[in-house]
Amino acid sequence: MREFRLTATPPLAGTNRRFGQNRIVARTDLALVSVAVPLGGEAALAEAFTQNWGIDLPAPKLSTGSDRMRAVRTAPDQMMLIFPHETPDAEVVVQSALDGRGYTTDQTDVWAILEVSGPGVLRALERICPLDLDPEAFPIGAFARTVMEHMAAMILRTGDDRFLLMGASSSAGSFLEEIERSFAYTAAA
Repeated sequence: MREFRLTATPPLAGTNRRFGQNRIVARTDLALVSVAVPLGGEAALAEAFTQNWGIDLPAPKLSTGSDRMRAVRTAPDQMMLIFPHETPDAEVVVQSALDGRGYTTDQTDVWAILEVSGPGVLRALERICPLDLDPEAFPIGAFARTVMEHMAAMILRTGDDRFLLMGASSSAGSFLEEIERSFAYTAAA
């Protein structure tokens, strides 16, 4: 009898596009784990973040951390951890580190993550994102939930000309298509 094996593949795996000096890359190496704060447990959770990752809990609309572990505040009592992790046990790793001081949910398969970068990234994003992404209004480390075209998205500024864009994996193809269209338009202008 023939043996079949299924292999999970992220929706935008292999995406690596250039538009002049600008680039769109699918970040399939990143895990996303949401962490909810237990009632009255913010101090204990903050201690766990400091002990395990050397970072503070993020303030609203901001992130804390580094390329190794970044936390973004997604709601008053919730945050998302974004970190390199290529095996499907990201939540278990976070849960173990928190030792009951936060409620976790793996979000890795829910979101498609694109890293966009280059000197024209602001021009391309301003066509599809209603936020003011000027560095004074949206500095490095800033985070927001927004829409890009008609799709829900999250955006995190990781450098002067570098952003992580997260869109629902169920509409990943459309999300990528709109971002590519905007980059192509601004590269041609």
